Amino acid sequence: MTDIASLVKEFREYVRKMKHYEEAVGVLYWDLRTGAPKKGAAGRAEVIGELSGEMFRMAVSDRMGDYLDRLSEPHTFAGLGRIDRKIVEECRREYERNRKIPAGKYQEYIVLTSQAETVWEEAREAADFPRFRPYLEKIVETNLEFIGLWGFEGHKYNTLLDMYEPDMTVARLDQVFGELKDKLVPLAAEIREAEPPATGFLHMNYPKEKQKEFSLYILNQMGYDFAAGRLDETVHPFATGLNPGDVRITTRYLPNDVGSALFGTIHEGGHALYEQNISPELAGTPLCTGTSMGIHESQSRFWENMIGRSREFWHCYYGELQRIFPAELGGVPPEAFYRGINRVEPSLIRIEADELTYNLHIMIRYELEKELFAGTLKVKDLPGAWNDKYREYLGVEPENDAEGVLQDVHWAGGSFGYFPSYALGNMYSAQFWNSIRQAMPDFSERVARGDLLPIRDWLSGQIYRYGKLLTPSEIVRKVTGEDLTPSYLVDYLERKYKDIYRLS
Repeated sequence: MTDIASLVKEFREYVRKMKHYEEAVGVLYWDLRTGAPKKGAAGRAEVIGELSGEMFRMAVSDRMGDYLDRLSEPHTFAGLGRIDRKIVEECRREYERNRKIPAGKYQEYIVLTSQAETVWEEAREAADFPRFRPYLEKIVETNLEFIGLWGFEGHKYNTLLDMYEPDMTVARLDQVFGELKDKLVPLAAEIREAEPPATGFLHMNYPKEKQKEFSLYILNQMGYDFAAGRLDETVHPFATGLNPGDVRITTRYLPNDVGSALFGTIHEGGHALYEQNISPELAGTPLCTGTSMGIHESQSRFWENMIGRSREFWHCYYGELQRIFPAELGGVPPEAFYRGINRVEPSLIRIEADELTYNLHIMIRYELEKELFAGTLKVKDLPGAWNDKYREYLGVEPENDAEGVLQDVHWAGGSFGYFPSYALGNMYSAQFWNSIRQAMPDFSERVARGDLLPIRDWLSGQIYRYGKLLTPSEIVRKVTGEDLTPSYLVDYLERKYKDIYRLS
């Protein structure tokens, strides 16, 4: 074995050990959010912090630096395979950024966010923002401290954006969000003047166990591998990819809203299909995950909306839903159901928003986050600022903090810069939807007969299998032949909702 081969083998083993720590943390986090005893939450947070701290120390250690220096020497780097070159680049990126953060400080931050998520659940249940406020203030303060250590160009928020969507900036987001807003606000205004579809049948009594039965059924139809995953219940739905053979998802069942768990399950199932179908050759490396949160969200939104809210999908699956809920849906025609689940109605809750107004929820959070990190908004003023923007953008106002500023878990986990990924995901998904229909001319017919596996396989070949081997921009250009543009999302929404609302 050559010296370079030995060096690569050592480096791979070192990186794999870090991935083992990451998987252990993932299991502990999943357990914490899906039913761990509340009295054990503080202790669990300490364990998560300790393991995360060890993983962080490995990522910024002198040993890691030595591996990267030796493997980055021009002659050595040129001799590496494609995957090993990308692993070195990814580890170098994390090394250069995170070595500026003291390991002890990072561990304290992980403990803080783990504790904050538990406090957030309690505060949300009590609609009590002041209970959560001290934790959020400390989280924002720590992120500002980290940004100061990492450095930034232009807006401080750019540094946070780059963690979830590499190379994305405030300037670029302002541009695409502005184009989207200019097109969708007039459409939403036109729809408000039209006769809305009936939705009362969606809010009857839907027993949780029956909702779960259909959730499991539809995940199987999508091609979710239950031998490599499971479905659980939690306050805020999420997916966690521990490795391609263990990708878990959660959902939230509401007894008076069949759509919440239904579309939440399909959404998280889209995330899971991505993680389950990453190439096995990337397992145990930092490339064994989605290339960005925007691309990841494109898949959850693609399955939830382009497929799950389509007329063709319910042409196939509505009969099964009626079988499970005969009293609630037996007398509701398929077209009425389709129009009902696609009703446009300004709402308070992001995860229950319609496709058209959903992006406005994201823009509100994006603008609040920008202000927090620009120093023009204080955490204590968030509830008021939140309510003001909901009045301005959606014409509704929360009655309490639970349906307002406390509705999302992301800030408790320190995920600032994450929310724009949802709107970016909508734009990416519309571009991918356009491409798959060109590549698969019978796409609609396949959905209408429940032939979903070829769609999963096409997405796997074009997107999933690459993990983080390709950048978001490379994925978009490879699949669609062009860079990100909001025009496909606008066209999709205009065609769909003008049909549903029978607009000219």
